[in-house]
Amino acid sequence: MLALTWSSFFGSGYFPMAPGTAGTAAAIPLWWLLRAPQVPLWAYFAAALAVTLTGIAAADRAGKYYGVADSGHIVIDEVAGYLVTMAFLPREALPAIAGFFWFRLFDVLKPWPARFFDVDPRWKNGAGVVLDDIFAAVWACVATWLTVLVAHRFL
Repeated sequence: MLALTWSSFFGSGYFPMAPGTAGTAAAIPLWWLLRAPQVPLWAYFAAALAVTLTGIAAADRAGKYYGVADSGHIVIDEVAGYLVTMAFLPREALPAIAGFFWFRLFDVLKPWPARFFDVDPRWKNGAGVVLDDIFAAVWACVATWLTVLVAHRFL
């Protein structure tokens, strides 16, 4: 089923340990390609939006298939979250690594409003699965930008 393939981001959600981390790692090459110099910024945002919207639909179908709204096999939310985390950041190793770290941290901690979408029973569906990561990614984007700015200032 296409929804299972996409929601697991081509199988990375089936990694035996820490599938969310594996899904985030699998998003790094996609970010790298989308931030290539010849790719306009509007195309990056269009792709991030497409991943988010199709991810919501796929996560919803996959959640019904697995019988759990936020199954560990569903990692398209991590892919969408990483793309949001990396918005506007330069195509360099430091932002890629810092963004990975900060996104994983905020995805686990789920600061407001991410926690709302994670725990409210009305959001136990594909939209809730993806939106909690999108909001965690906003926090991660700020932290990644601060990391990059501090590094450029002091290193």
